[in-house]
Amino acid sequence: RGNGQSIIAGYPWFADWGRDTFIAIRGLCIARGNFDKATSILLQWADSVSYGMLPNRFPDAGDEPEFNSVDASLWFIIAVHDLCEAAARSGHPITDPDSARLWNAASEIVSRYSSGARHGIRMDTDGLLACGEPGVQLTWMDARVGDRVITPRTGKPVEVQALWVNALTALSAREPCWSAVADRATASFRERFWNQARGCLFDVVDVDHEHGSADATVRPNQILAIGGLPIQLLTGPRAESVLKVVEQELLTPAGLRSLAPGEPGYTPRYRGGPAERDSAYHQGTVWPWLIGPFVEAWLRVHGSTRTIRQEANARFIQP
Repeated sequence: RGNGQSIIAGYPWFADWGRDTFIAIRGLCIARGNFDKATSILLQWADSVSYGMLPNRFPDAGDEPEFNSVDASLWFIIAVHDLCEAAARSGHPITDPDSARLWNAASEIVSRYSSGARHGIRMDTDGLLACGEPGVQLTWMDARVGDRVITPRTGKPVEVQALWVNALTALSAREPCWSAVADRATASFRERFWNQARGCLFDVVDVDHEHGSADATVRPNQILAIGGLPIQLLTGPRAESVLKVVEQELLTPAGLRSLAPGEPGYTPRYRGGPAERDSAYHQGTVWPWLIGPFVEAWLRVHGSTRTIRQEANARFIQP
């Protein structure tokens, strides 16, 4: 599409996907100091904001882009924040015009999310971000078989709140009006997502937009409240407890399980035809990308000393 650059989600099967691009760019480009390429990629996407949303994918055949992701736009803001911070630290900040284009896109996303975007995305009175409607899968757990959404997660998913607070905090450095909103969302998160019975976080609250309901299923999404994002929403004993549950229930040598063994619907093998595989995709299948947020959470809880970092490398990265 024109002269811009992007990241291919799964060559040769998939073209560029928003969520995948903004998660991967932080390691592929920004952490490696390739700021010019990161800027080019993010600018290419910044021009695609529509009603506050970035596409989750551009179809290979050139059809209209698909806007069916609540988190892709928030991951974009995290990537913009990381790029600007890293480039400034290097002594070679990105240009003012490029910075303005990127942050204008971020502002449009947050403003529209707060007032209401597609698919029921809106900021609720508690400052948290609600999303979802029947038949639509908006989070990264987006598998479906025919018309059946395997993990709809309609309501207020836990990792979406972590991304939302981080996006609000990043933008508030340029637009201070969002600072109080970030504080309110953080307070609501800590009050509403803690599952005292299991010592971890609920996966979704206000399930199907029913206030007060909660999904206590143990999934890895809660790790993003501790690691993987600039702002840590949970600290102290609760962070320690979440990390312990995730490590005991979800950690494998290849990444984190998408669902804890023993939970309803847990599927220990990813195999069979397309329908069988898609049904297992987020119901126990291990995802390697989650090891990054997990290790960062582990370091934040245990202290990022040289010895602790060496232990984390030996225990979690090398296997």
